[in-house]
Amino acid sequence: MQIVAGRRGNLTTIDKGRAKRKGPGRPEGASVVRDEILDAAERLFANLGYAGTTLREVSHEAKVTQALINYYFGSKFGLFEEVFLRRGAAISLERMENLERLRADGQVPTVRDIVEAFLLPTAILRTTEQGRHFLRLQARLHTEPPQISYDLRTKAYGNSTQRYVEALQEAIPGLPDLDANWRITLMIGSYLYAFSDTHRMEDRLPNTFDPDDWKSLIDQVARFVVGGMSAGF
Repeated sequence: MQIVAGRRGNLTTIDKGRAKRKGPGRPEGASVVRDEILDAAERLFANLGYAGTTLREVSHEAKVTQALINYYFGSKFGLFEEVFLRRGAAISLERMENLERLRADGQVPTVRDIVEAFLLPTAILRTTEQGRHFLRLQARLHTEPPQISYDLRTKAYGNSTQRYVEALQEAIPGLPDLDANWRITLMIGSYLYAFSDTHRMEDRLPNTFDPDDWKSLIDQVARFVVGGMSAGF
């Protein structure tokens, strides 16, 4: 990925702001045992889905009793909700902070700026093993029943997604609401597949593709998405 030093809204600008705070991950001050349960559940939900994961399996993976899981989370859905919102809410907050940094000089961000600001938190999260579990879980969430997935997605990402729809309409004056929402939705679909650790590129280009090069990953997805975002309407 080419990053031009000093360009408004480039990844260098966003990274500087990001370095001042920790990215999406384990909340500070939380119980170690509680976090270990969440980490274990995250791995299982990512691999097996909501229906395919039992509290017995989570208790075995986390090396705790089911009674302790119920004490902390109340039910399997309560656990699933905490697992998803733990990182989802942090991603959403960081996306909104990225937008604020882009607007700090009073200018309207470009479409490329907006796409990179949106992708950055999840691209960096993907560099950790537990982060990759979450991204698989997030991609899988779209196949879960609506009564499980819809409210969680809205709770985690509703506000930040709307902010990006509005930012896109600022960058492309006259873009109708329907088009703006579709373009943000299609960007989300593209990054979910690209970031969800499917090993597709490793299989196709084992000597060329570097799965740990998150900047190149952002660049590839951004170039594809920006073309669609900027299309006529």
